Amino acid sequence: MSAATNDSAGDILDRLSATLTARRRADPTKSYTARLLARGPDAILKKIGEEAAELIMASKDGERDAILCEAADVLFHTLVLLAFHGLSIDDVRRELARREGVSGIEEKKARRTE
Repeated sequence: MSAATNDSAGDILDRLSATLTARRRADPTKSYTARLLARGPDAILKKIGEEAAELIMASKDGERDAILCEAADVLFHTLVLLAFHGLSIDDVRRELARREGVSGIEEKKARRTE
């Protein structure tokens, strides 16, 4: 059994988030993530858009394995964007916790008035 099989989803997201934060200081010639971070938000956003489009197409085609792979790519690149802005998966967890039990309609309304 691989280490990934034994890990909870939260554990891998925590480790990945920490790795991506460390990549902010890595050599862009030796790391895809460091190179993407060095290129800035436009490059990261373009990659998220590409991966989201691929996820949409995989879902439209009903390809479960492709859906899973593309969803992982979207999540990975979203975590890269968070790292670029000095945010982490913990920040997202706190935001989701803040929203828990709140109607989506009410939560969106509150954001418009802030």
